[in-house]
Amino acid sequence: MDILSNLKYAKGARKQRKKIGRGEGTGRGGTATRGMNGQGSRSGFKHRAWFEGGQMPLQRRVPKRGFKNIFRIEYQAVNVSSLQKLVDNNKLEDNKVNAVVLYKNGLISKAASPYKILGNGELSAKLEVEAHKFSASAKEKIEAAGGTIKEIVD
Repeated sequence: MDILSNLKYAKGARKQRKKIGRGEGTGRGGTATRGMNGQGSRSGFKHRAWFEGGQMPLQRRVPKRGFKNIFRIEYQAVNVSSLQKLVDNNKLEDNKVNAVVLYKNGLISKAASPYKILGNGELSAKLEVEAHKFSASAKEKIEAAGGTIKEIVD
């Protein structure tokens, strides 16, 4: 039976720290594992994580690649087939589709960020769809089903 007072760490689970600068007899005296001369042997020496001893650092040797467009607008995609599923599951009131409806049904993650209606799938219901952007095929399918589209302009 183990009593709390008898509990011990497993053998090898706790490692003693390396004692340095405690005399020549320890094997780690003298320079205290810092080497002979140079920056690293001096007291108070510190360097940045990417410092390479004065050599040109890796992040400056490697060329820059690519480009990030700061004006890019990333749209959340919603397919026409998803709108048809909302109709089939009776999730729409007045056959109106907008950001609030899409957010409540989990088709977009943020009601405030822009979304685009894409034309993947079939649509048979007459819907009033409100979105920031529409693909050409999505416009075609919504209007062919007798619905209307409204583009939101911010």
